[in-house]
Amino acid sequence: MDHINAVILGVVQGLTEFLPISSSGHLVLFQHLLGFREPELLLDAALHFGTLLAVCIHFRRDLRAMAVDAGWLIRQPFVRTPRPPSSQLPLMGWILVGSLPTALIGLMFKDTFEKAFGSVPLVGAMLLVTGTLLLLTRIAARSSSSKKTIGLLIAFAIGTVQGIAIIPGISRSGATIACGLFLGLERELAGRFSFLLSIPAITGALALQLVKGDAGQIAPWTLIIGVVSSGLVGLLALRVLMEMVRQGRLSFFAPYCWIVGLVLLFSSL
Repeated sequence: MDHINAVILGVVQGLTEFLPISSSGHLVLFQHLLGFREPELLLDAALHFGTLLAVCIHFRRDLRAMAVDAGWLIRQPFVRTPRPPSSQLPLMGWILVGSLPTALIGLMFKDTFEKAFGSVPLVGAMLLVTGTLLLLTRIAARSSSSKKTIGLLIAFAIGTVQGIAIIPGISRSGATIACGLFLGLERELAGRFSFLLSIPAITGALALQLVKGDAGQIAPWTLIIGVVSSGLVGLLALRVLMEMVRQGRLSFFAPYCWIVGLVLLFSSL
């Protein structure tokens, strides 16, 4: 795996991980039409680590506040101190609630969903589903409802959708943000929660990937290039997507998902 391939893979990973167009769907597309080979385990982990860094950098203020809150909780049994003024404790709780169904679905059905990569028609059909979900966010964008708190049921529902998004062709970001909008969340909060919820999911998936698989041997510079390229492109894609979510323009990606889905469906005939 040379450096140029690592850059290409990093760009593809950075774009498709955050934009609601399904990274798994594009992997199947490249493999089917272009003979594109899935990256080796260690490089694949490096690419995902790069996008994980992008999320952490973009939402660093939320994560910093959560770290302060976690420190406050740990100190309470020993030293009574006032609660931090900008507490993110409720958000931390909702992330924990949302992570539970994601982890459960992932552990129970991961192997089943991964086998779906071999079904090009299924991936194409799921991309059509993703495009339809994105289009329907136009209706949610016109709704007067704009909840500024998440709550137990909403957190659990979004976490369940994130688990289902393991199915190749279903965009994790698109499905979870759309779910939040359908349930009446304010646009900014729906986007923030979707990506903050992805941090434990990506971290857990990376850990399982490295524990279960044969990492192989890849040159350190290739790994560094993969991390940097996926991280930088991912950070840019994340900023673009969050701005489009704020403006209620998530549906703009629907036609693209339909086109890729139809290409996969017709190419498999």
